[in-house]
Amino acid sequence: VQLQAYGGGLVQAGGFLRLSCAASGRPFTSYTMGWFRQAPGKERAFVAAISWSGTNTYYQDSVKGRFTCSRDNAKNTVYLQMNSLKPEDTAVYYCAAAKSPPYGGRWYVGPNDYWGKGTQVTVSS
Repeated sequence: VQLQAYGGGLVQAGGFLRLSCAASGRPFTSYTMGWFRQAPGKERAFVAAISWSGTNTYYQDSVKGRFTCSRDNAKNTVYLQMNSLKPEDTAVYYCAAAKSPPYGGRWYVGPNDYWGKGTQVTVSS
């Protein structure tokens, strides 16, 4: 089972990027999928997630209105559209798939869940 994230890069403040995360090895039926990020010197933090059906989306307060999380279950892929990027969005972004959805602004990804390798997003001022 593998989650492969891509789409990171260098962008100026105010710009946009679209991250993708393709899952392979098994269908992620009933899994919530989404994104975390880790900035230098900081802990990994929840960013956004989406339920299997796409009915429910979850966002960290600092990205609400700027980021949109979506998924295509036929392609086993989750996306993160990031608009109006700020220098403080600079981080390594990781995708994840977990049985449990986020709760109270936090998302628990357990030992039986899945992580992808990160992709670097750098926003210059």
